[in-house]
Amino acid sequence: MDSALEALISRVTELKNTLAAFLVKLEHEHETLSWPSVLDNFALLSGQVNTLLKVVRNEKMPLLRNLAVLPLQLSPERDEELVKLTESRVQVFNHEVVPDYLRTKADPDVEQREQQIIHKSCMMTQEMGMKQVSNTHKICTNVLELISNVRENWESEAGARAQIPQTYTQNDTVALLSAVSAGKGLKGPMKLGVGGVTTSGPSQQHPQTQQAVGSMSKVPSAIKTNIKSASSVHPYGR
Repeated sequence: MDSALEALISRVTELKNTLAAFLVKLEHEHETLSWPSVLDNFALLSGQVNTLLKVVRNEKMPLLRNLAVLPLQLSPERDEELVKLTESRVQVFNHEVVPDYLRTKADPDVEQREQQIIHKSCMMTQEMGMKQVSNTHKICTNVLELISNVRENWESEAGARAQIPQTYTQNDTVALLSAVSAGKGLKGPMKLGVGGVTTSGPSQQHPQTQQAVGSMSKVPSAIKTNIKSASSVHPYGR
């Protein structure tokens, strides 16, 4: 009995730790949690439950249903050993918690609902059952067809995008980036000539421009200046 209980406790502890880790993922990683990861957690839980059932059904495991657990002592005081064994879930072992933890049947409400479901399933005829099975099969077939059609559309769109001709060349792209970032391939700074004419050197000046500049330099100035002696002009002359 001791070895069987130890095996059960170890399997139940593993199952409890897996459930706790899965609940933490659902609470803190629900935004990034993917469906395959959820299925992996369910598969792990299912495997641990099956292992626990195998341990219970083992030949060396005594029939636990033939055993009864009875409280030897009830106390309203806090039991530190009980707190340690139950990981602070149960602090006292009194008349309030004993019916919940040592019961062998479900709550009356749960038991009543279970009986209603069993009665409803027994009242269903074979024709009704086959009709529901066919409806479920029809729904699943429609969903599979919808998924297949969407997948075909995605594949066709991907193929159409792959067949679009290329509208650019790699060399032109590299040359444009070099010109924008480093000024490669651009001309040098332009020089401002006489009369606002931009030239890159004296040899590139237009002949007419040179003639106009020469004529402008030979025109005599029309402004006459009269310079008087500073002694002949008195600021307080009468």
